[in-house]
Parts: sequence; C-alpha cells; structure tokens
Amino acid sequence: MKKIVMRTQNQVFEIDLNDSDTANAIWLALPFEAYVNVWGEEIYFEIPVEMPIENGRTLMKIGEVAFWPNGSALCFFFGPTPVSADGTPTAVSDVSPVGMVLGDAKELKKVGDRIRVSLIKG
Repeated sequence: MKKIVMRTQNQVFEIDLNDSDTANAIWLALPFEAYVNVWGEEIYFEIPVEMPIENGRTLMKIGEVAFWPNGSALCFFFGPTPVSADGTPTAVSDVSPVGMVLGDAKELKKVGDRIRVSLIKG
C-alpha cells in the first residue's frame, strides 16, 4: 500500500491508500492544498482528480477515506453524517473507497479549515 499524509495547522494524519485506480489517480495528483468542508462527522475537500465511481458504496467505516466523483472530493469519515440512519458513517451518494486513516480518526473533528495532502517522505 502507498501512504500519504494530510497536514493541518496543528495535526498530521497518515493515510494508507488501497490499490484501486482511483487511489492511484490521487497519488499521481499529489501534492494539493484545499479548504475543508464539514458535513456531520465527515470532512471533504475538492481535489484535482476526475474518476468514475469504483467499487461504489455509501456505508463507510470510521477512519475510511473515499473519493466522491460528484464533487471531485476526497472524503474522510469519522462518525455519523446527516444521512446516517444508525450512527454508521454514510455518504450522501456512492463514493469510491481509497484508503484508511492510521491512528485515531476522531481527531479529524479538529482539522480546521485548510489542509495540505502530500506524499510521505522517508
């Protein structure tokens, strides 16, 4: 698996990308910066990637990272969203799972309004 890093003003999150074509497209588009949107316990932001849905689903796991083709956005799920029925993180429409946050995904609620995503140097 490929690892990437998302940095905020005060935090660093490592993400394991899966082997999907969408995850590879994200890897190739790095680095990028964005303003963060919050939707329940999900953060998302637009990225310079366009891909069709791949292995699409709406029910996610805490810590899961996905690409939302409708908004060209990278989404990080850390709890229920406004469309969650039972507390399970739920996307508004099908997303393509691309990876998992390593560590405590609940810390994503402290992200702030701007992030930078890049390759892990090392």
